[in-house]
Amino acid sequence: MTTHRRDVPLPQASRLLNHGPTVLVSAAHGGQRNIMAAAWAMPLDFDPPKVAVVIDKSTFTRGLIEASGAFALQLPCAAQADLCFSVGSSSGAALAAQGSDKFARLGLTTFAGSRVDVPLLTGCVAWLECRVIAWPAVQAAHDLFLAEVVAAQADARVFDNGRWQFDNAAPALRTLHHLGAGRFVLPGEAVQGRLLPGLD
Repeated sequence: MTTHRRDVPLPQASRLLNHGPTVLVSAAHGGQRNIMAAAWAMPLDFDPPKVAVVIDKSTFTRGLIEASGAFALQLPCAAQADLCFSVGSSSGAALAAQGSDKFARLGLTTFAGSRVDVPLLTGCVAWLECRVIAWPAVQAAHDLFLAEVVAAQADARVFDNGRWQFDNAAPALRTLHHLGAGRFVLPGEAVQGRLLPGLD
């Protein structure tokens, strides 16, 4: 028996899996735009590529996504930890009511998506432009949005030949992995697994 093993309360169980790359979700509709942080995002399929992301019904971004049918996922890097925490801890609705948004308030630089009308944040290390696959019942019950990725870009300094390459990259370019309460970790040194004898 492993002496370090401890039971985890079930309300905390999702945190055990919740250390994948944090994403920033941006959306726009009707002259309004927003960006928020999300930790629950994952790939679903290869061809065509699909993703799933949880967008709480209380967020301003959710309304923009439901109205436009599109959003972008971008992967922020270590250099953007403060930005990531800030956009994840503030209300886009409150700023919209004042005639502003997070992009303007924080002086964020963006570029246009190539396939969807969504602002993409500069300085990230990857960008995925997504069109929602409508599934209203799942969206309502679980806040889960499925989408097809219709365009993708990545920073060649850390993503090359279809793989993340962090070992020789500047630490500031490593992706953020959220542990909760604004704490992040960065991917460390890569370890190459090998087949155990008997399975090769």
